[in-house]
Amino acid sequence: MLSPLYQSGDEQGCRLENGEVTTPDGYREAYQQYVAGGWQGLSAPEAFGGQGLPASMGLFKQEMMGTANWSFSMYPGLSLGAMNTIFLHGDDQQKQTYLVPLTEGRWAGTMCLTEPQCGTDLGQVKTRAEPQADGSYRLTGTKIFISSGEHDLTENIVHIVLARLPDAPKGTRGISLFIVPKYLPADGGVGERNAVHCGSLEKKMGIKASATCVMNFDGATGFLIGPENEGLECMFTFMNTARIGTAIQGVGPAELSYQWALAYAKERRSMRALSGKKDPDQVADALIHHADVRRMLLTQKAFAEGGRAMLYYAARLADHMVEAYSEGDTARAERYDDKLGFLTPILKGFLTELGCEAANLGVQVFGGHGYIREHGMEQIVRDTRIATLYEGTTGIQALDLLGRKVLLMTRGGAVREFTLKVANFARKQLTDRTLRPMALELLNSGVIPIDIVIAQASGDIFGALQARWAANTKITLTDLSLF
Repeated sequence: MLSPLYQSGDEQGCRLENGEVTTPDGYREAYQQYVAGGWQGLSAPEAFGGQGLPASMGLFKQEMMGTANWSFSMYPGLSLGAMNTIFLHGDDQQKQTYLVPLTEGRWAGTMCLTEPQCGTDLGQVKTRAEPQADGSYRLTGTKIFISSGEHDLTENIVHIVLARLPDAPKGTRGISLFIVPKYLPADGGVGERNAVHCGSLEKKMGIKASATCVMNFDGATGFLIGPENEGLECMFTFMNTARIGTAIQGVGPAELSYQWALAYAKERRSMRALSGKKDPDQVADALIHHADVRRMLLTQKAFAEGGRAMLYYAARLADHMVEAYSEGDTARAERYDDKLGFLTPILKGFLTELGCEAANLGVQVFGGHGYIREHGMEQIVRDTRIATLYEGTTGIQALDLLGRKVLLMTRGGAVREFTLKVANFARKQLTDRTLRPMALELLNSGVIPIDIVIAQASGDIFGALQARWAANTKITLTDLSLF
């Protein structure tokens, strides 16, 4: 359903006419099939129309969708962030109003942070929110780079918007969070059109089937989420959801590029292998018999499978966190939240960089044909490049990891616990002939909690990720064909 729309959606892109955005052919039909199957509410609470399955199930679904068609997956993916934000920070009326239609997929959600003058530095936000007599707020300002800001897939779009109240403190301490729907809710459905409109569509390098919008709020009616001037803390719920979602964009393209490159390498013939003829009845050997091609394919495979192992580990932490909250064990839930928060910038920063590398390797396997649009490999490169930029660049993830997650929030506890897990894993593999070299490399690299120095944390953490790869190597190496 989604894969056939991948290249056609890129060719056609989204169109803006009279303030309304039309998605590429086939997207509306695919979205209707998606929501009819109940996929949007897979991990949502049953109380709001969801299936109540573990958070990990939702992540598995996102990875499969993102691998097939990342541009399409962004539409329902952003709605998940809006759902989580309202569920955790909204009042009872907001939950009852918005969560059911969002869970059912009748409504969609967005995250509106970035403005023309600021992206990472949200303390510069200028969008204003003026209190009204009825308890609502009137928002005025412009947001840019808004994914799914306007489209034709749903009957309503719920914007989660950062804005500043009158006389609010300067900087990030003066930012509040608001719900601004495209259509104001009325009797369980949609009512009056709100004063929020798409001013233009960004002309992008990639993900062209995903509508990236400039959104103008011209006195739009909004509703406060959470306490005044604490909007950034509330928005971190959405941002962390989006960052884990973006980490999937490192794994998905690596998997897709690997699959396509592998198929091509088995089919395309060129010269003879250095180790001797492999296909003597053919004019030349298949590319897969050449050492450098095999190196590139195995690198892609390692990135995809190792990244997937990391994502699934994080998904398990999310499941434990939700379980603890449901049992009323706040202390245990917060411990899992700290672990997941620590891993989030690693997942986002590291896996997206690997996704870009894997996509480029796919082009390299195709040679000159990889540079030609009809094969689709260059599209994977273009679509993947954004993953290292939005939801915080790779450098910002590093700052978040060391400054916020390691030093400020856990005072080094999270990194010590993580490296202890890695060290224990490595020690257990010393008796395994296949994994012993990698285990020794980890142990000799200084990834030992007692000796770790926080200033060295970033280098040690990224080296420690080999543990996830090593766990997967046992499976990979049992297949003698390697592919």
